[in-house]
Amino acid sequence: MSLINTTIKPFKVNAYRQGKFLEVSSDDLLGRWSVFVFYPGDFTFVCPTELEDIAENYDAFQALGVDVYSVSTDSHFAHKAWHETSPAVGKVQYTMLADMTFQLSRDFEVLIEDAGQALRGTFVVDPEGRIKTIEVHDTGIGRDAQELLRKVRAAQYIAAHPGQVCPAKWDEGDDTLAPSLELVGKI
Repeated sequence: MSLINTTIKPFKVNAYRQGKFLEVSSDDLLGRWSVFVFYPGDFTFVCPTELEDIAENYDAFQALGVDVYSVSTDSHFAHKAWHETSPAVGKVQYTMLADMTFQLSRDFEVLIEDAGQALRGTFVVDPEGRIKTIEVHDTGIGRDAQELLRKVRAAQYIAAHPGQVCPAKWDEGDDTLAPSLELVGKI
């Protein structure tokens, strides 16, 4: 069964954000759009490039009312140390979740059980806590923050415009479609 349109399961985890430790729960997500970015581990190779790419686009996510959460099975202490020592990760202003019990990774179905790490999973979650997009990569394939922003904008557009759909390569300002009997076979 797909996780699309399912509600995320309740959780509470430790986190690191901008020099502080905090606790984040599923209740904190309600009322805002969220993006979860699972990655295999701190102090690795592709991971800092992805977190930096998102950090460099963080203002655009914030302008859309989106909270970003990076997630690995590392501790919040490791997140702090990585943030303080990596020039790329040092740019991160969003919340870094510590999934040390693997529960979030299991709930989002990205845990590599025998490695104790997550696949590269990206999830867009609506303000009601429902998963609207899923993208999962093998550990060696990096993601693109611009494409993630495009998907967020599409999910937000569809939520605000029932009956409309976004075609391939749709971006903000492009035409959408209104599925109907008359449209069948005309595209």
